[in-house]
Amino acid sequence: EYRDKFDSIRVEAGVDLLNDSHRRFIEGAALDHRFTFQELRRVSEIAKDFELWGEAGLDAWWSEQRAHSKLTGPALKRHLLTGLEKHVESLTTSPVRYDTPADKPTARESKPVITKKTDKTIWGMCPVASEETVCCNLRTIDAVENCVFGCSYCTVQTFYTDKIVFDEDFAAKLQAIPIEPDRFYHFGTGQSSDSLAWGNKHDVLDALCEWAAAHPNVLLELKTKSNNVRYFEDHDVPSNVVCSWSLNTPVVIDHEEHFTAGLEDRIAAARAVADRGVGVAFHFHPMVHYEGWGRDYRDVVKTLHSVFTVDEVRFVSFGSVTLIKPVIRKIRRLGNPTKINQVAFVPDPLGKLTYEDDVKVEMFTTMYEAFEPWRRDVFFYLCMEKRSIWERSFGYVYQSNNDFEIDFGQRTLRPRS
Repeated sequence: EYRDKFDSIRVEAGVDLLNDSHRRFIEGAALDHRFTFQELRRVSEIAKDFELWGEAGLDAWWSEQRAHSKLTGPALKRHLLTGLEKHVESLTTSPVRYDTPADKPTARESKPVITKKTDKTIWGMCPVASEETVCCNLRTIDAVENCVFGCSYCTVQTFYTDKIVFDEDFAAKLQAIPIEPDRFYHFGTGQSSDSLAWGNKHDVLDALCEWAAAHPNVLLELKTKSNNVRYFEDHDVPSNVVCSWSLNTPVVIDHEEHFTAGLEDRIAAARAVADRGVGVAFHFHPMVHYEGWGRDYRDVVKTLHSVFTVDEVRFVSFGSVTLIKPVIRKIRRLGNPTKINQVAFVPDPLGKLTYEDDVKVEMFTTMYEAFEPWRRDVFFYLCMEKRSIWERSFGYVYQSNNDFEIDFGQRTLRPRS
């Protein structure tokens, strides 16, 4: 009777996402202890996380704990499940260690590229804009839907179907965005896909640059993890266009940002764009907390100081790992090695999962201090963080999101002397 129940719930509980060894173990343990659906799902999640984290198999831990206990029946099950949660807690509260070579996926998900006529609006407010956090009032433009990269923490992978979609009417919809001429706007195209990975495919960059030229009160940000900057080497672009790079340490790029350009290639691409007179910016978002993070992130900052001058850099932002539950489910479904969720997460003001405040403050403060030579001339900010994190990390906070937006415009769009 229980076997029939197990067979009916195994897929939904995630058993079939496991490797052969874990599947056999879970099946045996479930039959022995008559796991409920919630118990089966939780043990399957933990077994999958152990696979992703490169931890020893759950079956060995379970067998050892069982052998050392004199309990039987329901008491034994409670003892084993409680002990398992404590074991997971010990793994997630210890510093993450990337001490083995990256085990990269060999092939990315296959996603057909299509053009499509749609009634969808291509612009809107940043999806994480909120009065619960200090926000810059970024507006987004969906130039392309979906991403070709495979970053383990990416939320884009949960927003769309398994297709890369270009809007046939993109240029016309772009021109229809209502823009008041006497106020500042910050628009970005990096929330629905990488801004530069596709280059000028379907004339997307042509349309964006023409639109930016027609609206000099708009700061148009093209955010990327690629090194595809040929368009900017071959074209003159408006001064209100900024190319920004999401940067991370080589360790994080190797282990978590699959199929993206390496750190040296990203910085070289930014250097090439700056040589053309285009403003550049850098986002350290998400910063990942692991053993040795402080040294590694400071090394990246030193490299930026040696490659760029302050008049070439418009702004720098910091942010931490923040995951929504669908992303964690996607991580487990994809099955690529990762340690991005080997963390004792806490909920942020919007209910997403992120680092504890003290961890964030330590990371942001370390970076802000490392950037001291740039702080007078370059605009720095935190992304998606609450007021107390700003105050503890920067020593100040904007009184409102509108104040943040106004200062952002004055510091980044105003011509430099």
